[in-house]
Amino acid sequence: MRRFLCWLCLCVLLTTPAWAQEEEGGKYLALTFDDGPSGRFTSALLEGLAEREVHATFFLCGYRVDQYPTLAAEIAQEGHEIGLHGNAHRFFTEMGPQEVCADLSTAREKLFAATGQSPTLMRPPGGLYDLEVLKKTDCADLPIVLWSVDPQDWCCSDGGKVAARVIQKAKNGDIILMHDMSTSSVQAAFQIIDTLEGRGFEFVTVSELAYLAGTEMKGTEAYYNFTVDEKNASISERVAETEPCAKLGFPPPRPRKAALRDLTRPRRSPFRQPRAYL
Repeated sequence: MRRFLCWLCLCVLLTTPAWAQEEEGGKYLALTFDDGPSGRFTSALLEGLAEREVHATFFLCGYRVDQYPTLAAEIAQEGHEIGLHGNAHRFFTEMGPQEVCADLSTAREKLFAATGQSPTLMRPPGGLYDLEVLKKTDCADLPIVLWSVDPQDWCCSDGGKVAARVIQKAKNGDIILMHDMSTSSVQAAFQIIDTLEGRGFEFVTVSELAYLAGTEMKGTEAYYNFTVDEKNASISERVAETEPCAKLGFPPPRPRKAALRDLTRPRRSPFRQPRAYL
């Protein structure tokens, strides 16, 4: 009888999903949204997050804040964390040091004017940047937040597929990259929250996630996640996983003037974009 019970316990353990085998205790994830505010998509997202009592981290673009200042203010008022995503959504590695400084400074001023809050974090567009340049800007005090889960929602219009990519991969301490730029992304976010909360996960802001992991974030240092298991992962592996800008079709739309300007000059292959410097 004892041998049978041992065999039964072993079978249960082997057939239990990995997410259910984690130790009891808090399991936390951070949802992050890039490139907004974006009108009705951001409004719908905020409404759904409020219904679920979930706070996220929004990396806002300065030119988008120009278009939707009231919406930017609402994001802050709802208790979400405000991060900086540049002004014009240009890759910093394609800009000179003075341009990067001007872009970040302008965006920072716009975010503060609209929300009354200074951004606490920074995410360079595409995750591309030159560390030495950032150290010389007035944003050198901001930690650089990248990501550990990228469902590529910016190029997939199927919310179910986007949600499945996150649900299958998410682990305790992950930072999830999304964009509040489409109905499918918003719907995917709600499905992700509802499913993973049912599995015992709790959604928090990036800064809250760092605090829970006992990590003090520092200016110009890069953070991909706050999972102890992956702290020994090689930098090259993490960079490869967090570089959507090297995929065809990236980035999402930029200001109209910038888009028109691009039509007048030859395009370089997106597969030749440089990697993030750490």
